[in-house]
Amino acid sequence: MTNLDLFDSNGSGDKSDEQDESPSAAIRRLIELLNRWEHAYYVLDAPEVPDSEYDRVYQALQQLENSHPDLIQSDSPTQRVGGKPADGFEQVKHRVPMLSLGNAFDDSDVLAFDRRVKELADLPIDTTIAYAVDPKFDGLAISIHYKNGIFQQAITRGDGTVGEDVSTNVKTIRSLPLKLKGSKVPEHLEVRGEIFMFKKDFAQMNERQAELGLKVFANPRNAAAGTIRQLDPKIAASRPLRFYCYGAALERDQLRELKSQSAMMQWLSGMGLPVSELSQTALGAEGLLTFYRSVGERRSTLPFEIDGVVYKVDSFDLQDQLGYVAKAPRFAVAHKFPPDEVLSRLLNIEVQVGRTGSITPVAKLEPVKVGGVVVSSATLHNLDEIQRKDLRVGDQVLVRRAGDVIPEVLPFPGNQRSAGSCAFVMPTHCPICNSLVQKEEGEAAFRCTGGLVCKAQLTQSIIHFAHRRAIDIEGLGSKLVEVLVDKEWVKTPADLFRLEFDALVQLERMGEKSVRNLLDSIEKAKQTTFGRFLFGLGIRHVGEATARDLAAYFKNVDRLMSATIEELLEVNDVGPVVAESIRQFFDEPANQQVVRELISLGLAWTTEDTQTADESHPFFGKTFVLTGTLGHYSRDEAGALIIARGGKVTGSVSKKTDYLLAGEAAGSKLDKAAALGVTVLDESTFQGML
Repeated sequence: MTNLDLFDSNGSGDKSDEQDESPSAAIRRLIELLNRWEHAYYVLDAPEVPDSEYDRVYQALQQLENSHPDLIQSDSPTQRVGGKPADGFEQVKHRVPMLSLGNAFDDSDVLAFDRRVKELADLPIDTTIAYAVDPKFDGLAISIHYKNGIFQQAITRGDGTVGEDVSTNVKTIRSLPLKLKGSKVPEHLEVRGEIFMFKKDFAQMNERQAELGLKVFANPRNAAAGTIRQLDPKIAASRPLRFYCYGAALERDQLRELKSQSAMMQWLSGMGLPVSELSQTALGAEGLLTFYRSVGERRSTLPFEIDGVVYKVDSFDLQDQLGYVAKAPRFAVAHKFPPDEVLSRLLNIEVQVGRTGSITPVAKLEPVKVGGVVVSSATLHNLDEIQRKDLRVGDQVLVRRAGDVIPEVLPFPGNQRSAGSCAFVMPTHCPICNSLVQKEEGEAAFRCTGGLVCKAQLTQSIIHFAHRRAIDIEGLGSKLVEVLVDKEWVKTPADLFRLEFDALVQLERMGEKSVRNLLDSIEKAKQTTFGRFLFGLGIRHVGEATARDLAAYFKNVDRLMSATIEELLEVNDVGPVVAESIRQFFDEPANQQVVRELISLGLAWTTEDTQTADESHPFFGKTFVLTGTLGHYSRDEAGALIIARGGKVTGSVSKKTDYLLAGEAAGSKLDKAAALGVTVLDESTFQGML
């Protein structure tokens, strides 16, 4: 369950039904949204939301994954650091991975971080830890390599392991020394820092862009990122980029000699590398909070944008003792600033229809700029939420963002409600198909009863069916699905397999090659797995993991469609609500007809995920946990191999775990496995057992 309700790229309410979705579906939805935002920011240079909104969604995803570790998926942003490199630049593997930082959002998080450092280091609770503290620049992370003191290469963060060689652009930054000062410059030095713009420089650049009829950037960070990814270095040279250093990837002998983060920063500054004057040391949690408040008070007067501060344990020996989790150091954390709030007016409340028929109210606001982003729409979640906040059309409201998933609408205490303000009334009929709207007992959500008669539900159902985690029809995007539904060429998922070349080629922006590629993808999608097929049907509460369990238990669709509630409850993780939802789906004659049509049109699945596993195989009946990065498989692929041989994959190590499969950069799960005496397999041993 999740109470998130997120925006799509055009600011309208997301069409997913967050009130009733399973944890698996919620995780999948958040992963897709975060990956879309990452692609837009890192690859397209066209951010859809502020970073603060990304942070909140990321935190929500982490919370869900912590509660359901067996549902963690390989393409989750929590399993990696950043976005993939863009085309057009040479890809370079980082000598030392560029890791992200964990986040703190309030004082209690900072106190918990300080306490955790002492516990992990086995220090007395009254020990005062020295920390190096810095502003958290709002720019583009970069790795700068120097050889014998001469600038050699600049690499973006990329996915943390592989980045883009942007040396020609970075060399144009005047604040970055191309030659280091001093007589004790190391033979090789890798500096880590941030590329950004001063606020005044950014404003002047945007004015020039507007005068020339060129792209105007949303914020300095986007401008810096977009500039560094220009293929023409002349563009980078013409823009006011700056660089600040916040650390270096040093060799062990260098760390031993320097001893601390603060000493390293003085050493780097002495070589001519720009370091923020705000950087200092702080003692204990109270010192961290004092620094945070001091910088927060100065934030608006600083020449550059920051979105928080960073705390690092100062001692390198203590840093080494604390170590890392899979994607972040245990010795550092980023403390984010609180949300922005801006006054607006609630002009109207409209409703939108999701895939499962959920009716979601959306606030239409007097446009306001909150944290650099213009907000004119925001979800209101459901009728109960509107009534709890006592929001009425015509009210003055507060719009909040930064640290939140989406712009949130709050009541304004100073609101002078006019006589013309009116309370929202949930429509009795669907705005799309005019079918009756009902509220199910025990639920907050209202639903359209139109089912596939409702084009809104049909469109989203087809998109879900074609998704790469379901049937996987490449090239069938949401816009094309909308066209196919509007033309009534597709009324059920089965109609996708009846599409013809002569009709499709007449559509706008569909050339012959595109149509052939789409039809080839549709044909290829006929060979699937039973679990993917079931997930694609969009049965309420049935996510990927449940679909896979149903497939493994029932083996074929006829047995599943005729299964009783009691039989369904025998399946792993299927409870009464899920069992009832499955039974209701297959009791509907129209759904049975769609399933029969899909099979008659050639959909078939391999027996790999339904065959009886060999009980003599060493994986049979064993419980695995996977951690780290494998060389020959993704974790999904390795998990599928285990499941196909009768094993089980979970997300957390416990006394019931038989094996931990550990790849590179294995984190705390490896420590816990060792403490519990769980057998640890490396990849070569795993392959031998396969």
